[in-house]
Amino acid sequence: MLGKVLNTTYDIAGNNIQSTLEDGTVVIYNLGDMAWIIAATALVWIMIPGLGFFYSGLLRRKNAASMLWVSMVVLAVVSFQWFFWGYSLAFSDGANKYIGDLKYFGLKGVLDAPSIGSSRIPAIMFCIYQCMFAAITPVIAVGAIAERARLGPVLIFTFLWSTLVYDPIACWTWNANGWSFIMGGLDFAGGTPVHISSGTAALAISLYLGKRRGYGTERLAYKPHNTSYVVLGTVMLWFGWFGFNGGSALSANLRAVQACIVTNLAASVGGLTWMLWDWRLERKWSVVGFCSGAISGLVAITPGSGFVGAPAAVAFGVLGGTACNWATKLKFILHYDDCLDIFAAHAIGGLVGNICTGFFAQASVAAFDGIAVIPGGWLDHNWVQLGYQLADSTAGISYSLVMTTIILWVMHFIPGCRLRTDEESEIIGIDDAEMGEFAYDYVAVDAELGPKAELAGAPDHGRGGAGNIEESHSHPHSIEHEKVAPPS
Repeated sequence: MLGKVLNTTYDIAGNNIQSTLEDGTVVIYNLGDMAWIIAATALVWIMIPGLGFFYSGLLRRKNAASMLWVSMVVLAVVSFQWFFWGYSLAFSDGANKYIGDLKYFGLKGVLDAPSIGSSRIPAIMFCIYQCMFAAITPVIAVGAIAERARLGPVLIFTFLWSTLVYDPIACWTWNANGWSFIMGGLDFAGGTPVHISSGTAALAISLYLGKRRGYGTERLAYKPHNTSYVVLGTVMLWFGWFGFNGGSALSANLRAVQACIVTNLAASVGGLTWMLWDWRLERKWSVVGFCSGAISGLVAITPGSGFVGAPAAVAFGVLGGTACNWATKLKFILHYDDCLDIFAAHAIGGLVGNICTGFFAQASVAAFDGIAVIPGGWLDHNWVQLGYQLADSTAGISYSLVMTTIILWVMHFIPGCRLRTDEESEIIGIDDAEMGEFAYDYVAVDAELGPKAELAGAPDHGRGGAGNIEESHSHPHSIEHEKVAPPS
């Protein structure tokens, strides 16, 4: 990447940029396309801290800052990994059917040549846009460590997981040499590489870490400690998803606009659907339920956003909101502790989206960009498409579950790399135990820790008792209200 002099000029009108490659080939890029993908990159970036706020608000106050830490630090680790070899492993044009080579190690040669994703934007722009997808995916997955994991090993896990799980799945889905791409699987913006892979990884992490202290008792029947954070996070995610799905057209065209339309519609319908399911049980209009449903609708529409029409988006929202809502019960049936319901929202939501894409994909919608040619789904009488979608989904679930489990257990036996924290840190809260910082000026901790902390000479942070425990059945992210003492 360093040392090369680009031969680049503008056309007379100044609307296009012309670049002459080393082999003499002349390529032309439209500045409007480039401007849109730059903006879309920023939109996807803002989703990452948005996810941190969403997760933080759903947890107990004493663990709130740790999720904000996760969102920013994982972004940083993946940004380095993507530069180091992640981009090459996912999008090298020398890739095999499963993973790329190191042709673009250190981003060598990633400049003005047409990208593997679209000839309408240069490789360097495609690289930074896809970096945002690579970064948000492990942030989704690592949310499963909430309230019971050490933070240091997360750095190592993130680098390994991005290399061994995300990059291969992204390669086989979006790289022209990948087996799913060749087979004919349809995944516009990340149903399998982003949502199924991260949601399944969250399940593997939950199984590995085991249950939190007090699991199965009223101690963990708590409500979100900060509903405002949940709403703020949802707003940032919804806002950014226009770049996530709309930007995946890799050009400023009608297909990008259509992707934005169905994205907004599926999120709206998903939010209303989840909220109504919760109202049926509690007769309360839950904003947390609405936010969870909106995220479910966004997850579901992701793989089909560039292939389906607006009426289909309504079905994506209803089915995504319903399936993810019901899937939150799986943790009680199968007895695993996924406190943020990441598997339900992302793995199940991604699976629903992939299946719905097999039904509702239309060749006419994909052709909105004037380039794409697909056989469509069942609406276009392409019956085999559903089989392709199921094959891709099954492969993503299986690969992510097995490989994530292997990574966790290999780290388990390496000194200093074990993720699970000790019981005392869990009681104190990850913010205090691992960070020594808090999301607020004061934070409540379980009463049982009070005398122990005083004997140890621990500083007084205004800790009170666990306070009123209020059981909730209206929302899966049910979180205990902590009674907080005012700062002294």
